[in-house]
Amino acid sequence: MTSLIEPIQSKNPLGDDGILFVRNGSMFDTMVKTPLLVASMIIVAALLPIQSSFSSPRDLNLIIYPDGTTHVSMEIDIDPSLTDYELNLFGKTIDNFVVIGDEEFLLDVNIIDDSALIQTFGSSVISVEYDIYDLVSKQGKLWTFSLDSPTDFTLLLPINSAIVGMSNLPINMKLVDEQNQISLSSGKTEIDYFFSTSIVNNPVSEIKPEIDYFPYLIIIITILFISFGIIIFVRNKQKNLNPKESIQKSQKILILDIETIFTLKPNLREDDKEFVKFIFNNGGEALESELRKKFLQPRTTMWRAVKRLEREGIIEIEKKDLQNLVKLRKNMEQEQ
Repeated sequence: MTSLIEPIQSKNPLGDDGILFVRNGSMFDTMVKTPLLVASMIIVAALLPIQSSFSSPRDLNLIIYPDGTTHVSMEIDIDPSLTDYELNLFGKTIDNFVVIGDEEFLLDVNIIDDSALIQTFGSSVISVEYDIYDLVSKQGKLWTFSLDSPTDFTLLLPINSAIVGMSNLPINMKLVDEQNQISLSSGKTEIDYFFSTSIVNNPVSEIKPEIDYFPYLIIIITILFISFGIIIFVRNKQKNLNPKESIQKSQKILILDIETIFTLKPNLREDDKEFVKFIFNNGGEALESELRKKFLQPRTTMWRAVKRLEREGIIEIEKKDLQNLVKLRKNMEQEQ
């Protein structure tokens, strides 16, 4: 079947020379506009993947805390020509939302329900971090994490947690500081796990070692035997001393009190006893001038008394600042 083109004739179908004219403007417009429309569609189709690549996160990491809060951190490539960028969030209960642009510049954000409108200021890459409470639920002792992720991501579970169920197989699993880190593919993910705070982090340090007292007992017994042997040796040596030396040593007695002095020296004059009492009560020493003032004695009388006590072996005389210092002896010899 052939298509016929019927020419549109003008009111003056014939020219002066008798030639017939046909109008073909509609065909020309069709031939020009069709390639332009096709080219436009190709350009739009080519731009769509680029825009899609700009709007999807290139790095997505999640951390679950012991209370069920999830920390989300991601990096997103965006078109630097855009003034605003709308980001879909993983829930509505958002906290601590921070967006950093190029050169660590803090960007302004307006959060409405489960989306965030970010003023990009010409940034080509933005870093987003926030805490969310919608991704983890708890029933009894079972915790459940649920997420529909637009891209592959990593998930760090709390310490002392044990996975009991998973909706899809992970890409990778490893331990990071005694915590399970899982790499998962995009799409819907659901993980069930148990979490316990009663697990002892360092049980070895809390175990008290049992003390063995037997070695200490042996040491104590050995010391007692040595001490007892030394005492016996000293006593036997004392028994073997020369009797004369023993008598001489027994005559030297350490002065304990004033009565001991008077017992050893029973023939002292009464006034000399008063002098001795004063010296004894004065800390065992006194200046001769203090004795004179105390007992109102002349210099010569006091001097004779001091010399008598010195001959008796009760006191000794020392010079101190051009004065006579009278001191009680620390030991005395009993009169024969």
